[in-house]
Amino acid sequence: MLVTFKCHAAPDVMMLDNLAQYLLGIIGKRLGPRGVIAHDELETAIAKLEAAIATDRRERAEHEGHFHEGEDGRHSHEVPLGLAQRAFPFLDMLKAARGEGGDILWGV
Repeated sequence: MLVTFKCHAAPDVMMLDNLAQYLLGIIGKRLGPRGVIAHDELETAIAKLEAAIATDRRERAEHEGHFHEGEDGRHSHEVPLGLAQRAFPFLDMLKAARGEGGDILWGV
């Protein structure tokens, strides 16, 4: 299922519900059929998401370059997309809404 985030300051951001639930959890919100991130919550939400991204980057950097022995020799460990790549459109929207003084609404 797709979740669509909307605000007047930025284009709509659509994502799968599992990613939406994860990102909302980071900022202290719960995914429901509809919801809002009020303007006065944006500063805290941005700080929490940026802190989670920084932690993810640190952890990923610690694992970079690790190799795993495969049947046919050494293979580099493939790392999936990081939180920064997955959260960027949402973080960008949070910052745009903060700059305009608006709220972010979502619905499924």
